[in-house]
Amino acid sequence: MPIRQMKENSEQHFIIKPQLQNSMNSAPKSSKSAQNGKGPPVQESQNKQTSPPSRNRGRRRGRGGRKSDQGDAFMRPSSRPCTAADKPIVKENVRAIVPALSNNGGSLCESDMGFPSSSKSLTFPLRPGFGQAGTKCIVKANHFFAELPDKDLNQYDVTITPEVTSRAVNRAIMAELVKLYKESELGTRLPAYDGRKSLYTAGELPFAWKEFTIKLIDDEDTINGPKREREYKVVIKFVAKASLHHLGQFLAGKRADGPREALQILDIVLRELSMKRFCPVGRSFFSPNIRKPQKLGDGLEAWCGFYQSIRPTQMGLSLNIDMASAAFIEALPVIEFVAQLLGKDVLSRPLSDSDRVKVKKGLRGVKVEVTHRGDVRRKYRVSGITTQPTRELVFPVDDNSTMKSVVEYFQEMYGFTIQYTHLPCLQVGNQKKANYLPMEACKIVEGQRYTKRLSEKQITSLLKVTCQRPRDRENDILQTVQHNGYDQDPYAKEFGIRISEKLASVEARVLPAPWLKYHETGKEKDCLPQVGQWNMMNKKMINGMTVSRWACINFSRSVQDIVARGFCNELAQMCQVSGMEFSPEPVIPFYNARPDQVEKALKHVYHACMNKLKGKELELLLAILPDNNGSLYGDLKRICETDLGLISQCCLTKHVFKMNKQYLANVSLKINVKMGGRNTVLLDAISCRIPLVSDIPTIIFGADVTHPENGEETSPSIAAVVASQDWPEVTKYAGLVCAQAHRQELIQDLYKTWQDPLRGTVSGGMVRDLLVSFRKATGQKPQRIIFYRDGVSEGQFYQVLLFELDAIRKACASLEPNYQPPVTFIIVQKRHHTRLFANNHRDKSSIDRSGNILPGTVVDSKICHPTEFDFYLCSHAGIQGTSRPAHYHVLWDENNFTADGIQMLTNNLCYTYARCTRSVSVVPPAYYAHLAAFRARFYMEPDVQEGTRVAGELGVRPLPALKENVKRVMFYC
Repeated sequence: MPIRQMKENSEQHFIIKPQLQNSMNSAPKSSKSAQNGKGPPVQESQNKQTSPPSRNRGRRRGRGGRKSDQGDAFMRPSSRPCTAADKPIVKENVRAIVPALSNNGGSLCESDMGFPSSSKSLTFPLRPGFGQAGTKCIVKANHFFAELPDKDLNQYDVTITPEVTSRAVNRAIMAELVKLYKESELGTRLPAYDGRKSLYTAGELPFAWKEFTIKLIDDEDTINGPKREREYKVVIKFVAKASLHHLGQFLAGKRADGPREALQILDIVLRELSMKRFCPVGRSFFSPNIRKPQKLGDGLEAWCGFYQSIRPTQMGLSLNIDMASAAFIEALPVIEFVAQLLGKDVLSRPLSDSDRVKVKKGLRGVKVEVTHRGDVRRKYRVSGITTQPTRELVFPVDDNSTMKSVVEYFQEMYGFTIQYTHLPCLQVGNQKKANYLPMEACKIVEGQRYTKRLSEKQITSLLKVTCQRPRDRENDILQTVQHNGYDQDPYAKEFGIRISEKLASVEARVLPAPWLKYHETGKEKDCLPQVGQWNMMNKKMINGMTVSRWACINFSRSVQDIVARGFCNELAQMCQVSGMEFSPEPVIPFYNARPDQVEKALKHVYHACMNKLKGKELELLLAILPDNNGSLYGDLKRICETDLGLISQCCLTKHVFKMNKQYLANVSLKINVKMGGRNTVLLDAISCRIPLVSDIPTIIFGADVTHPENGEETSPSIAAVVASQDWPEVTKYAGLVCAQAHRQELIQDLYKTWQDPLRGTVSGGMVRDLLVSFRKATGQKPQRIIFYRDGVSEGQFYQVLLFELDAIRKACASLEPNYQPPVTFIIVQKRHHTRLFANNHRDKSSIDRSGNILPGTVVDSKICHPTEFDFYLCSHAGIQGTSRPAHYHVLWDENNFTADGIQMLTNNLCYTYARCTRSVSVVPPAYYAHLAAFRARFYMEPDVQEGTRVAGELGVRPLPALKENVKRVMFYC
């Protein structure tokens, strides 16, 4: 193979603050009486709770005003000294602590305990009991009972010399060792191996330390020819025993801390056989034989597989099995892959520069095997492609710089004639020493997962493969369990693990939907959603806004002026029918523009409107976009919201032509909240009947962090925090967003301090600013905090709680000494693999139209944590596929929520989502935070998507600031 030598912390956030009204001019505070069973209930909620009187001690406003160091009037300090009674009351099973605050973060009295600095001193709250509200029912879960083994688990350290980085090679070495020595040196033990440094056995090995010599034949090198042999030294050394007694006590609820080592061992044991049978990806296993791969286009295909994880639950050990699918690179000849990737014939003409870039991006990192050497099947990883075609490539063959062409080399060395010399060669190896391989002499190795960004078309195709009706998914899961044959698994037998083949039957409850309040002038003033849905017929928005100055810009060539005008007229009428005031005529005539001139077009419309309005602001810009618009949508939002200060509503061409009434109604809902209005509120909220929300001023936060897509190595992560700004309605949310380090999950900007040359130490951060804006909007300081945190994996629970609760505490203390409102901190998870199925799919009363369980179904027993405060809630009606319940895990609770209290609150909030007349699958504060973070990624300039090195560290370029009029509304809806 020819070889050639180759030459060689600034963060910024912005506030998303809706226009807030402290009172609703149309919503009465007293509930009306129910008539003939059609009206909303008027009696007090059976689950109503009141906060202990001591909640408010030490938080009374003193006499004497005080400005915060930011210049915001917020809270007045108490004039009396801090005592133990001033501290929030917390549950007995939660350590009553207040975080230690830095000098610039406020002060607390000396009697306050320091916040734990590590997970060892922190325990999550215990379950306060099981929920009772709702209609009881039985559901099935994709959890399979695993009988706890009665054998000792032993851990051994494995050292392989020379060191191997590939887990696959490590496994091959250990497999050979077991094959040779199981019956002798290993004392008939069948060990489980994690592929790295640890080996596990059921019972002790006959030795505490032993060295083995293993010769491994490289099967990848040849098929029938001579094979290379490598020698490795393997040292196995005893480390420790894992206690199953501890695990048994934990599963029985007698211990709060779970033994991670024992669970990890059992998980590895049950994965051992599948590691040999299938292609492992994370905790999932894939194979082209489970189901026929489906083409995704561009040389990719979808493989089906299954997810597997052992979990501690109330019913004991549980094996969670779910169906999975992923994109894999098709095992094609490289030339065929390139033809599919480019969508054209590549055999007759050279590649263009843009084609070459696309091919290089598509093949970089892909493993290929050569096909020109008969039985020899050497494998290489592609590092790039040549800029020259194969016929022009030459390289030195000796120290005298004698040159030879690649074409001549392959003909003389292998008798292989390169036919397509107009194509570039693949480069394999490193930059300093790159080998050339002709494309036609290579084939892609099977079983490589595609980890780069999928196109919209590919995502749609993959979702079609993934999307299964509940009954079909349940059957596939059961077939997977049977096919895996855990009862015949030699590793499971060795360790004494038995797996049930039946889905777990779980007691569940269907929580009632909440009554919603609409405007008094509508025919229907109240609404009780049915199966998670309702509509706007005969209803008017409770706070409909006015749009008197608007314009329309059309970027779609296929939409004629008359069509655009007709669509806007229909939209204006829908807004009026829904309770808004909407002017029928735009400020200027409809303006047509090209997508590649978005900035020029937007500025033209903006200045034309300003001239016509003589200084008044344009309130709304309607934009008609092509269905496939590339970066147009993101560019438009960035320019409108950070440069021009325009509120915009985009509509795709396909919707403009259809003019569907439901679509128009949903767009009107979005426009109203972007204008600062409310669509609906919970009747219990304005009637002050929501436990632990209505009794004292309560602020509800939502937080999320979105990370760059796979393949983007340095792009920043975006953190977003939103918070309710209207109490007691809890419907409007202001938000803050900031960029932070790549893949950083902890939200860095919740609270921060910096030095100002004039003001000295200045406090800020997202939580602090949202607390201040709540005070400005409602006239009251929050006396309770409920914090929904999205996007955190179980392994990060302690880390996130320690860091972010501490930041919340410091933000509060920086506003007023001794100001520490009680906090409830709840993790929201959607990326889990628990699925719930109806007990009887033929019982129409227990399923929705999609065949899924009913909205409001909550589970807090059997498959939930043995001791901690968590629950699964399916708050939405399914549309297609199998519904995924949200998993809520309470990590901190100083508000003493009951199980019913937090479950009912969370479910009810899911009916307040502003963008549609459906309950949503995730509590809206967390949903809004996700939307805000997603929107903020558009604000990064196209040429600065990557982090920049600043003073030796990775600096994060700040996001551009929002215009003031944009900050005041929920523009991200």
